[in-house]
Amino acid sequence: MLARTVEALRARDPMHAAADYVETFDLRRRSTMYLTYWTAGDTRNRGREMHAFAQAYRDAGSRPPVDEAPDHLPVVLEFAATVDPVAGRRLLVEHRVPIDVLRDALTECGSPYAHTISGVCETIPAATDQEVRRAQRLAQAGPPAEAVGLQPFTLTVPPRRTEGDR
Repeated sequence: MLARTVEALRARDPMHAAADYVETFDLRRRSTMYLTYWTAGDTRNRGREMHAFAQAYRDAGSRPPVDEAPDHLPVVLEFAATVDPVAGRRLLVEHRVPIDVLRDALTECGSPYAHTISGVCETIPAATDQEVRRAQRLAQAGPPAEAVGLQPFTLTVPPRRTEGDR
């Protein structure tokens, strides 16, 4: 599967391939490789989930990455391949649903990266019917939204007066 991605990328102009990468993974929410985005959204819970990734790296005797988020799929794959296959596989299995959402988004837009993510999916247990339904719901509804601290608030400072108010 990886060979199909490599073949497709080699057939493209390098600058176009780079621009497509940015468009695909940095500008489209549905194809983000940050796994906790789909489980926690941009909420305060995401920090706790990212901490769990970092702790898994520490528990395996490795320092969490300093230049990338610990939940970034390529980081998790590198960890699983080179540091701790058991802990890495556990992280991948626990985040099967976000990986499925990513694969489906890449497949829908015809991205050559879909082949690689499909290959990742083949290395972990098949999604259950419940996980498939959850991935479909996440893809339709999007990630969780912040629910704390968003209630209406009152100003503690009086609003500025205009000339007509005096």
